Amino acid sequence: MTSLLPILTFHDIMNRPSVISIPSEVFRKGIDKLYQSGYRTLRLTDIADFIRSRVPFPDRFFVLTFDDGYASVYNEAFPILNRYGMSATVFLTVGDEKASRKGRERLPSLGGRVMLSWEEIREMQRTGFEFGAHTLTHPDLTRLPPDQAKSEICESKKIISDTLGIPVKSFSYPYGRYNEQIRDIVRQHFVCACSDKLGAVSRKSDIYALERVEMYYFRSHNRFNIIGTSLFPWYMRAVSIPRRFKRYLQYA
Repeated sequence: MTSLLPILTFHDIMNRPSVISIPSEVFRKGIDKLYQSGYRTLRLTDIADFIRSRVPFPDRFFVLTFDDGYASVYNEAFPILNRYGMSATVFLTVGDEKASRKGRERLPSLGGRVMLSWEEIREMQRTGFEFGAHTLTHPDLTRLPPDQAKSEICESKKIISDTLGIPVKSFSYPYGRYNEQIRDIVRQHFVCACSDKLGAVSRKSDIYALERVEMYYFRSHNRFNIIGTSLFPWYMRAVSIPRRFKRYLQYA
C-alpha cells in the first residue's frame, strides 16, 4: 500500500508544438513501460472512495485523465490503453444543448482541433472508460456570474448523462481555476473534481480539488520514464517551483 498516487493528465495526443500536446510515440512507449513495470490503472472515482474512507492506495496503480475531449484520445490513446486493459476518465467540453442533442455529431471544436464524436465516446464507454464534465464552452468559471457558472457546470453534466445514459460523477475545472463558490456548486453535483494543482493525491487531498500530474512536463521519452521511479517526486518538486511562481504573478 502507498500514501501517494499520481493522476496523469493529458489533453491532445499529437505531434505538434503545443503545451497541451504530447507526441503519440512518447505516449505509446511511456504507457508500455509503465505496464511492463507492473503498473495498472484505477478509476478516478475509486480515488475519491479511498480518500473518503482514509484507506491507503494500492501499490503500482495510477489514474489517467484526458481534458477537453479531443479526437486524438480515440485515435491515438484509446487503442494503446485498450491493448493493455487500461481505463481513463475523459472530461468532455460538450457545447450547448443544440449542438449536442442529436447525440451523433462531434463535440464543438476547441482551438481549431477536431473533437470526439458521440459514437467514439460510446465505444470507449463500452470498454470501461469513464466520462466527466468539463463545462459547455470551457470558460474560466471564476470570471462568470454565479448563475452562468452553474449552468456551464450542471448543463454539461446533464447533456453527457442524457446522451450516454449514465451518471456523471466527476468534473474538471477549465484551466484548473475555481474559487469557493465554484467548488461548492461542483460539490453539490459531483463525487469528485480535478484541479490543476501539481502533485500526487494523498489521503489528505481535497476530493473537489484533486492534484494531478500535468504531462506537459513529461513530453519526452526520458522524462516520461521518470514516472514510477524514485526520481519522480524529486522532479515534481523541481518543476513545481517555477510553476508556483508563474501562478503567483498571474494572480498577484
